[in-house]
Amino acid sequence: MRKTTLLAAAALLGSPGLTLAQNTAEENNPNVDAPFVRNLRADRPGQTITAQVLQPGRFQLETGFQRQFGGPGFAQSQSGATLRIGFFNSMEVRVSQPYFHNGPTIPTETGTISASGWAPAVVGAKFMLSPNYNTRTQVAILAESAVPNSGSTGLRQQGWAPSARLLVSEQIGERFGLEGNFGFSQPGLQVQDMEKGQFLGTLALNGPLSAKTGFFVEAYGYGRKALNTGTTTGIYYRPVPGVRVDFTAGRVLGGAAAGTSTVGGGFTFKVGR
Repeated sequence: MRKTTLLAAAALLGSPGLTLAQNTAEENNPNVDAPFVRNLRADRPGQTITAQVLQPGRFQLETGFQRQFGGPGFAQSQSGATLRIGFFNSMEVRVSQPYFHNGPTIPTETGTISASGWAPAVVGAKFMLSPNYNTRTQVAILAESAVPNSGSTGLRQQGWAPSARLLVSEQIGERFGLEGNFGFSQPGLQVQDMEKGQFLGTLALNGPLSAKTGFFVEAYGYGRKALNTGTTTGIYYRPVPGVRVDFTAGRVLGGAAAGTSTVGGGFTFKVGR
């Protein structure tokens, strides 16, 4: 009788129901395996940055190239890369480095300088406000700044140039997502720099076209007294789970930069969960 009781107790302790009860709340979340959560999400292309924060130990490298032409501005080609690293306490650190392939000449006391080459490096952190990494509604704060005296001579600046964004994403079904940003950036830390600051608002929809391909489309506005408004659209392809390639096109529809068009492409690679 005693032996039978011990065997019954061992069977109960090893049952799936009790094993599940020992999992964390996040592991028991039914949304943990949703394609929108598990698929590779990038902070590019377009103006919208995803509310997703990388989990600890995950690295993600995002690179891209964009050509800007038409409109009143200077036709320009730009490339760059962003390294994102998942840290503890629901935080992600990031470093970006843009590169301008061509630019106008700037007159100085010592002669003219070409505004091309490496732009100032940008460092920042993304902080998750959502209860876990897999919730259907994700909210995060992104804080960044250009680093003083970094970049090429014609592009570097003397002080910090801070910016901040509130990032929100809402999962629709299992695969689609609606993402929005609201932010503000300024060229320095002094009070008068706030008067030169720029507001930014974006709204983007993304979803699948097939098992490995998908689309995104966004609308945005940036500026202060008069907003530049525009749209960006594109498609992306994931040949394997940790790699994503995207192609984009956009146009500024209103404001001082109206008529400006952009085309570009990018590559994203991740390591870790």
